[in-house]
Amino acid sequence: MPFFKTDDGCSLFYEMLETHPSRTTIVLLNGTLQTTLNWKTVARRLASRFNVLLYDARCQGQSESGQMPLGLNLHLADLEALLDHLGLDKVSLVGLSHGAYIALALAVKTPALVDKTVLCSTAAGASYRTRMIVRSWYEILKACSLEAMVWAALPHVFGQSYLRRNEKMLGQMAKTIVRRNKQAHLKAHLEAMGRYPSMTRLMRKLDTPVLVLTGSDDPLVSQEGAKRLAATCGGKHQQINDCGHSIPVEATDRFVETILSFCISK
Repeated sequence: MPFFKTDDGCSLFYEMLETHPSRTTIVLLNGTLQTTLNWKTVARRLASRFNVLLYDARCQGQSESGQMPLGLNLHLADLEALLDHLGLDKVSLVGLSHGAYIALALAVKTPALVDKTVLCSTAAGASYRTRMIVRSWYEILKACSLEAMVWAALPHVFGQSYLRRNEKMLGQMAKTIVRRNKQAHLKAHLEAMGRYPSMTRLMRKLDTPVLVLTGSDDPLVSQEGAKRLAATCGGKHQQINDCGHSIPVEATDRFVETILSFCISK
């Protein structure tokens, strides 16, 4: 399995699907509780037209935590170093939730690296309720177990229709999420997120195309906030109906079609 070693000795897991030199590379950026495995169906379908890079950020999946204090700037440095290691000087970014935060931050910090940016399940400023929900996950993680935290998160990270359709599978889904994450790593991840600058401090007009995607049944993201994010960045907002926070899983076909259409267009 391929691992990239950062300057401070932290091993980051990554995987590259297709390596055609004439193709654009799309980087898929994990949300909280996600690993590269969550992207596999999407990645295989995008690989029909693009090179696709998957990686686990620090404290996610198969990647280590390292010795450096976790934070947004460290995530950006890791991603820039990985792209340099792979010889990628221009990529399109598709980030979900936490991954969208990293995608926007990189597009603002190093615009020359970014061709197009898709910000999925995020908005301009988290509501007080959203901040309290995330804080509750952290407190459950400290006081109880990773499994308890995952069960508390399920109704927030999936839409109601998806939960109903997959009711008999929720127990197995929870076990899979627990197996793919480490409690100490997730705790560090949530602690670090609490120190990030607000999305409103990051967002600004970008010179490259931006698409903001939200689910109509996402309790964590305000549709008005998503529209404001898109407008500020000079991009477009698109709502995916009957879908929650985890759009790539809940509406895979619509998500892939939307990404292909956006990334292929001039």
